[in-house]
Amino acid sequence: MRRLKKYVVFIFSFVLMYIVFQILSGWLLTAFYTPDFSSINNNVSQEVVFGQTSIIPFLATLLVATLAYFLSQKLFTTSK
Repeated sequence: MRRLKKYVVFIFSFVLMYIVFQILSGWLLTAFYTPDFSSINNNVSQEVVFGQTSIIPFLATLLVATLAYFLSQKLFTTSK
């Protein structure tokens, strides 16, 4: 049971750090973005396209974090 509690704390902190990293990197990329005006023609569209999002990268990262946790528990166990 103690191992499960440590796993939940690890995953929760990992997810929290992942979200903070995503928000900060998005903020920095937006802050330092310089648009390329040389490629704009006279025929400029007023439509904004945002693209699609997917949860697959987050799930893959979560799986890798889970594997890293259990591997570290297996390799670095200390006897009490």
